[in-house]
Amino acid sequence: MSRCYLLLLLFLLKLSGAWAQEQPKTCPYDSAHFSWRNALPRNLLRELQPDRPGVTESPFTVDAGHAQVEVDAFRLSNNGRGEEQRTRDWHLGYTMLKFGLSRRTDIQAELPLYSSTRQRPATDKQWQERHAGFGDIALRVKHNFIGDDQQGHFAMSVIGYVRLPTGGAVGEGGAEYGLILPVDIELGDNFNLEAQLESDLNYDREQARRYANLQPSMALEWDVTKRLGLLTEGFMRWSSLSHNWQSGMTVAPFFKITRNFEMDAGTQLALDRRSEHEYFVGFTLRR
Repeated sequence: MSRCYLLLLLFLLKLSGAWAQEQPKTCPYDSAHFSWRNALPRNLLRELQPDRPGVTESPFTVDAGHAQVEVDAFRLSNNGRGEEQRTRDWHLGYTMLKFGLSRRTDIQAELPLYSSTRQRPATDKQWQERHAGFGDIALRVKHNFIGDDQQGHFAMSVIGYVRLPTGGAVGEGGAEYGLILPVDIELGDNFNLEAQLESDLNYDREQARRYANLQPSMALEWDVTKRLGLLTEGFMRWSSLSHNWQSGMTVAPFFKITRNFEMDAGTQLALDRRSEHEYFVGFTLRR
């Protein structure tokens, strides 16, 4: 009897060894085989998951050894009509560069290539002040904790960043810091629910001091077809400087041109008199 058990054990071990040899020797998610020095083969790339176009970011990282660029080709922003000081901002080529370090981590650089800011009192019709040029650079790191293989129904990551005062009069005037916690929940084959909690330590140039900022958001992403999607999003902002909540809504269709190229356009609607109203056009490219 013991000999039969031994033969059965040897047979199972041989069978499991043969099965293991038939599996792919490398997998982008169940091992640490790939890194920034040993890039993931392009035929194994996951589905493109940009952080744009809304406020809510994706919990998924860029595949190891690959680069991704996300660009606000054009964005126009007007602050709320309830503010005493009116501002109008133009952004051209606002760029986010990303590079995958490992299966769960990427590094990012936010480069505001050109920004123009105009200001005037709410009682005046003519813009009285204008600043234009390169803005503040932000350096970011994203690490995924759960669901980075995109095979499950839940994913979560954390993003930490520091924004440097490189923009002079165009920028905020001081260093800023933040922590972002984005999650993704798959509701079905064509629907994803995304949520995010962001906390920031921002800088106010006029008062020359830092203040806390809290921003929760939630978005529903609908794949209408294989090439067309629609993002609807709601968000709120609270500042220790103004001690009030602001709220807005984003509506943005996006177009999946190829597996590695996506375009989007949309608007950010103000839901109260203090929130900003924005229009934007942008794209994402992965290499």
